[in-house]
Amino acid sequence: MTENHKLWGGRFEASLEGWVEEFGASISFDQKMAEYDLLGSVAHVTMLGETGIITKAEAQTIKQGLEDLLEEFRAGQLTFDVTNEDIHMNMESLLTQKIGPVAGKLHTARSRNDQVATDMHLYLKAKLADVLDKLHHLRETLVTVAEQHVYTIMPGYTHLQHAQPISFGHHLMAYYSMFTRDSDRFSFNLQHTDLSPLGAAALAGTTFPIDREMTTALLGFSQPYSNSLDAVSDRDFILEFLSNASILMMHMSRLCEEIINWCSNEYQFVTLSDTFSTGSSIMPQKKNPDMAELIRGKTGRVYGDLIGLLTVMKSLPLAYNKDLQEDKEGMFDTVETITVALDILSGMLSSMTVHDQHMAESTEKDFSNATELADYLASKGLPFREAHEIVGKMVLECTKKGYYLQDVPLERYQEVSDLIEADIYETLASHTAVQRRNSLGGTGFKQVEWQIAKAQNEL
Repeated sequence: MTENHKLWGGRFEASLEGWVEEFGASISFDQKMAEYDLLGSVAHVTMLGETGIITKAEAQTIKQGLEDLLEEFRAGQLTFDVTNEDIHMNMESLLTQKIGPVAGKLHTARSRNDQVATDMHLYLKAKLADVLDKLHHLRETLVTVAEQHVYTIMPGYTHLQHAQPISFGHHLMAYYSMFTRDSDRFSFNLQHTDLSPLGAAALAGTTFPIDREMTTALLGFSQPYSNSLDAVSDRDFILEFLSNASILMMHMSRLCEEIINWCSNEYQFVTLSDTFSTGSSIMPQKKNPDMAELIRGKTGRVYGDLIGLLTVMKSLPLAYNKDLQEDKEGMFDTVETITVALDILSGMLSSMTVHDQHMAESTEKDFSNATELADYLASKGLPFREAHEIVGKMVLECTKKGYYLQDVPLERYQEVSDLIEADIYETLASHTAVQRRNSLGGTGFKQVEWQIAKAQNEL
């Protein structure tokens, strides 16, 4: 029987077998929180010294040891051992090697339960700031490109069929609105991340006269959790993040799907820069939108991270359970996925070439101006439903004869309705169709310019 030498091993007569120990360890991934673990420990030991729970001399020795470890970690000089299970035990072991048995006083009035929760709050709070910064850049990029293409006309689609001509700038500003809502959601997420669990201990608080307000301030949190059970078991802030990230990825995937279509031979609306494209190993002519496809594909990965944690949490009784070790990898994975994806998408948009003439031409050989003819008749007093039927029949006639509404002779139009005059051809022009849609939030050029000015003010 092998003696148990774990820091928690006093109650145990035997140690874990190696393969079991490896299954239970989390150091392979939770080392991503190493810096935050050390910062949390610095705040905790500072409080222990200030409250007299340990002497100031002891606190200073421990604090100096922690700061030395932090410097070594940032220099890439620390190595971690799976036998120490997690980042917390690894750091305590390294600290003990550095300063001796006094390191054992660091864990006074603290549990790994409130320690790991604190680490995750610190980690995600920092990463949310990064996500919000990259989202801001993406929104700026969209506004910049939209401003260049207010007067670029493209087909608007429903059911992937040409519907009505719109401004390309208007199309891009729709995504600006989506990403602005994403930004709002992540900002709200910060409120629930900006809480300190430190001092909740294992689940019930502690008998030591700790000062949670002090550690909250030292760590830059807005306030401490008000319930110790909630403090160690709450993962809502991570679920919110994963949910928000899933919605963000869905928005990015939608835009990437459109970019993939736009640069196909069938559309030829845009050309992506070489930086965000790849070739084929067998077909020399290929220029593939692989980065857009990867964002689209990685959306499922982020969805999986959300569903994974929801499933972990769905039946957990209070307070801490080992199941919660499964709360980190998905969070780390999603952070890394969305931060890179945001940069990739911003780069694709800012560097792509827009074929504005081809976009506009694609609205001339279609029936996307049919609504203009219906509105024209309705504006002259004909009930819209009657106008709709007349235009539907005209479209059918044109498709059978192989031409478009703007090709129909005036005499034929006047046979259909004496309300139609020579100005119908100007009405049917794509530029006119877009220009006239000046209802609030519409695709009219003035409205798009208003949207952009509003966005620039928000940014």
